[in-house]
Amino acid sequence: MIERQLQETLIQYLNRKKVIVLLGARQVGKTTLMEMLAHDDKNILLLNCDNFDDVLLIEEKTSTELHALLSPYDMVFIDEAQRVKNIGLTLKKIGDLKLNTQVIVTGSSSLDLANDINEPATGRIIDFYLYPFSLRELATSTSEREEKRMLNQRLIYGMYPEVVTHPNDAKRTLMTLANNYLYKDILSYKGIKKPDMLQKLTRALALQVGSEVSYNELSNLLGIDKETVENYIGLLEKCFVVFRLDSFSNNLRTEIKKGKKIYFYDNGIRNAVLSNFAPLELRNDTGALWENFIISERIKHNAYTDSYAQLYFWRTHTQKEIDLVEVEDGQIHTFEFKWNLKRMPQMPSAFRDAYPNSSFSVITPDNYWEFV
Repeated sequence: MIERQLQETLIQYLNRKKVIVLLGARQVGKTTLMEMLAHDDKNILLLNCDNFDDVLLIEEKTSTELHALLSPYDMVFIDEAQRVKNIGLTLKKIGDLKLNTQVIVTGSSSLDLANDINEPATGRIIDFYLYPFSLRELATSTSEREEKRMLNQRLIYGMYPEVVTHPNDAKRTLMTLANNYLYKDILSYKGIKKPDMLQKLTRALALQVGSEVSYNELSNLLGIDKETVENYIGLLEKCFVVFRLDSFSNNLRTEIKKGKKIYFYDNGIRNAVLSNFAPLELRNDTGALWENFIISERIKHNAYTDSYAQLYFWRTHTQKEIDLVEVEDGQIHTFEFKWNLKRMPQMPSAFRDAYPNSSFSVITPDNYWEFV
């Protein structure tokens, strides 16, 4: 069993009379982590909301009914809670009950959970995010040396738990995830009318990793309107398939103000979307794979170390660019990611002049460990 970095944090929040919400993509280990929080001596109720009978137990119930259902137990686990209609309101009611029962909720999308919880239930509910394995988690189980040796494998097949623990079946596992689970929650969402278009959009995004994305260009490419493109990308974000970096702009007139890049939370899923698991020496997208991998690892690192840094990319209309700008507590740190370092990049003079107190680092396969 590979211990998750989030486990110790979650343990610290037990028994504070707060509902713990654990969000993350399907198959990243939420249920396993939830079960690891259970104690043998506890009286536990497990509700799996992929099971319709369990949904009916909590859907649209009054506070009195919820109290009667939950209060006899020490711990209640509500798995895949996004299946419950108006789950945000239900969790607000549970939070307001201030039960001695510890309620832990998982969701594989934020379609309802994240949008409905935060505002009405402030102070009663605390949410956390679980991602595919991080390099730090794997190194705790193996070693830093072993994970460095496995870097090429991770770049191609990613870090989903089943992929890591059963590497011989990695390709089959990822194709199953991409075909059967990737869009499962999105396709149940009422606004989706063209599921085949969603798959084409995801493929287009996979081909543009590391490049600035234009909703207008995607609209023309796919033959759908720009609003639909934006809506579908938003849904992919809320189901933890992709994440977006906006452009950083504060001082310069030449800075791109509204640009965006889109990355995948996991390299293996990105490659499965393209059905391309070719080794690095046969690929022409290794630089994009490295950039996607290292930025997704940074997101995990920041999430698990309680960093609230904001991440951006930077580019000017004259094509000067920086891969990652990280802003935290007023400090600006910038990074370039190079798989093959032919010559040492320098911070663009325009950025240095506009933001003179910022730092600049180049992250390569030789020095990436401290960054992640």
